[in-house]
Amino acid sequence: MLRQAAFTGEGKLLKGGLHCHTTRSDGKLSPEETIRYHGQMGYDFLALTDHRNYNFNNYAPESGVLLIPGMEVDGSFQDGGIHCLHTVCIGPEQGKGNGFAQDESPASVRLTEGYKSFQPLIDEIRQKGNLAFYCHPEWSATPTREFESIQGYFGMEIWNSGCAIENGLDTNAAYWDEILMQGKRWWGVAVDDGHAKEHHGKGYVMVKAEKNVPSILSALESGAFYSSCGPEIYDFYVEDGVAHVRCSPVQEIAFRYGRWPCPRVVAEDQPLTHLEYKLPQPFDYVRVTLVDGQGRRAWSNPIFLKDEA
Repeated sequence: MLRQAAFTGEGKLLKGGLHCHTTRSDGKLSPEETIRYHGQMGYDFLALTDHRNYNFNNYAPESGVLLIPGMEVDGSFQDGGIHCLHTVCIGPEQGKGNGFAQDESPASVRLTEGYKSFQPLIDEIRQKGNLAFYCHPEWSATPTREFESIQGYFGMEIWNSGCAIENGLDTNAAYWDEILMQGKRWWGVAVDDGHAKEHHGKGYVMVKAEKNVPSILSALESGAFYSSCGPEIYDFYVEDGVAHVRCSPVQEIAFRYGRWPCPRVVAEDQPLTHLEYKLPQPFDYVRVTLVDGQGRRAWSNPIFLKDEA
């Protein structure tokens, strides 16, 4: 049996937000308001990732929300319009292996050589003990070939609430399978990228970890989480060549592998709470996507098959 890491071991799944903005950059809510609002929505942890403005501070510790240090960094192609590379970095607490300082502000990168101009910044992020994931590829107008060769990412955004609400973009794992088909183990991350209040609380990760920064970072790096806008995934595993998922009641379930048009199963009389799928032999990995009655999605991280069988 191969079980996705989010559903192994004991303990609960923690709800977290990994990409949001405050008045420390271009967000509408103050840091205090942002943290308290997430606490009211049942979040266990949150990263305030203001543009080029590193943050360690928990501005509302009474909220019960654990703060993950971080920021968002960027680079722009010099061809006019929106054409850019954005990355969120998140890291350890201050004085515990994090090389950034409070309010440290890396410059925006001029992408004169494309991703090659951005790689040194990702290298610096990793050297300073932080994790990095790629942001909103559709909104950034970046096809996979413009960011796939960057080294050092643990994941990429597969849902971005701000882009979805404002632009109808980055709603369902754009380009993720192209990355996975190359053998890269980039995990799929749902975020809000919240700027206005109505963006917050729509996309999040559910992480199998203890409620402390090192445990959460380790779980994210190892893929022990799933992403959601509402539906819950209770279990996801492969046994004897059959993929199994158990979940909260949903209207649609689809298993996914980038080189195969897998069937999409739609509920008829009753919502779906589980599904099995006999995997064709060519599969290198399998992941699952859910859609509930309100149109909200959830995405598992993949189970890799070829080297774990």
